[in-house]
Amino acid sequence: MELDFNFMKEQLPLFVRAAIVTLKIGITVIASSLAVGILCSMIVFYGKGFVKLIVQIYVEVARNTPLLIQLFFLYFALPSLGIRMSGYTTAIVAMTFLGGGYMAEVFRSGLEAVHKSQIESALALGLSKAQLLRFILFPQAIRISVPAFIGNFIFLLKETSVLAAIAIPELLYTTTDLIATYYKTFEMFLLLAAFYLVLILPLSLVLSFVERKMNYGQFGR
Repeated sequence: MELDFNFMKEQLPLFVRAAIVTLKIGITVIASSLAVGILCSMIVFYGKGFVKLIVQIYVEVARNTPLLIQLFFLYFALPSLGIRMSGYTTAIVAMTFLGGGYMAEVFRSGLEAVHKSQIESALALGLSKAQLLRFILFPQAIRISVPAFIGNFIFLLKETSVLAAIAIPELLYTTTDLIATYYKTFEMFLLLAAFYLVLILPLSLVLSFVERKMNYGQFGR
């Protein structure tokens, strides 16, 4: 079997466009998931009663249902209730719903990992809850949560492949579309793997570098 390098070269512009779509959605979802996760974790950590219960239910539903089911519910089920969203909006909402649940658990565990004696000491010194969060809890929780955050960032970027199910022209959708047209299965999947590697490996290296830097700051190395 010989690889058709000329054909692969001809399809590179399509893969570049698909990679840009994948990256744009991935970055947007990572940012929105992080915001949702931090907000929800603080509600769970500080909150009481009904609001806390609602957030806890959301986290469990988000983490224990597949992204594909969430996508299909938003894209195919909600229109029967008169709620319609574009494919891109559906992708962002569904992936933020999933990612927010994971980020919430990560940051909640980071907050709870801060020793209670530090909280008690800060309150005894007269710090307000806002100051406690800003100067004591938040910096330490972020540092503790960095490894899990990195894992979730990469996980969310890879999960964009599921969006092919609702015809978002990201990398997997472009690959399967070209295979259906030209039957160049091996070449297309080889390009797909190469583009995911190009997208994810630099992100992984950068985030690992950030993690090491934060650990150096924590332990004085």
